Amino acid sequence: MLKLFERNGSYTFWRIAASLCVVAALAACSTTDTRQEQGADSEIVVYKSPFCLCCNDWITHLEQNAFTVSSENGLDTAAVKQQWGIHPSMQGCHTGVWNRQYVFEGHVPARLIRKFLANPPANSIGLAVPGMPQGSPGMYRGKNFAPYVVYAIQANGEYRFYEKVTAPEAS
Repeated sequence: MLKLFERNGSYTFWRIAASLCVVAALAACSTTDTRQEQGADSEIVVYKSPFCLCCNDWITHLEQNAFTVSSENGLDTAAVKQQWGIHPSMQGCHTGVWNRQYVFEGHVPARLIRKFLANPPANSIGLAVPGMPQGSPGMYRGKNFAPYVVYAIQANGEYRFYEKVTAPEAS
């Protein structure tokens, strides 16, 4: 063991240190590649009240659909909604932000988030499900499904019809 630290030994301390740095760098590259394969580009930060149970259910829905989700709890989520220009008529109980690039307001199904991210409509900054529709992910409890509309949020603050959801979303 002492030979490891001898200056003239076959394995000097500096060689070992350099080797460890190379191994660490390779491991970091490997981790990055693996995260990209697993959908690290699908990370969503959810801004919500710490007391909101349906928000937690929506987060679970996203995680079950291969999104990486973190949350920021706060009693006043209005600042986030205002920052993204979410019109009051389009607001839900939580706001999801994907890579600081797109916003998903309310109980938007993971399937539609993926569809949007694959081909964002021109001038759109995200999707919104206003209110808390009974049939939406996080709100649906297995009976009494109610169809609802998902809107595309435009960069100028307007919104457009995106898709009507007519059946419960699979987890």
